[in-house]
Amino acid sequence: MATKKKEVVEVKKEVAAAEAVAKETEKKAEKVVEKAAKAEKAPAEKKVAAAAKKVVKKAEKAVDTAAKKVAKTVKKAETKDAKAEVVLQFAGAEFKMAAVLEAAKKDYAANNTAALKTITLYVKPEDGAAYYVANGDITGKVNL
Repeated sequence: MATKKKEVVEVKKEVAAAEAVAKETEKKAEKVVEKAAKAEKAPAEKKVAAAAKKVVKKAEKAVDTAAKKVAKTVKKAETKDAKAEVVLQFAGAEFKMAAVLEAAKKDYAANNTAALKTITLYVKPEDGAAYYVANGDITGKVNL
């Protein structure tokens, strides 16, 4: 994931650089057109304007390509992790670990007033129970 973030940052830098080149090229083209207009050389002005338009189009194309690359990379980076569910199968029975964890949290809340900061769950299907350690020192048990 960190690599994708780096790719996004690098591509965004490329886009910014391409946009800067496009702006700079556009300014240069405008200056050339102004000089040609001052010289009152209509045929030369048209040639310069046409050349400037070509340069600007190339710069715009580079910016568009970079923007598409950024959008694609960002979309990949933003792809969320798949939803996961852990189910423990033991002796013909199934236990959903999310439900067991929620039961442990509820048991802690029912028996303690301190806020729950951390919880570690130890599942022992042979005992038909899950044991938990909350906030590093408070223990409890919930039935599977």
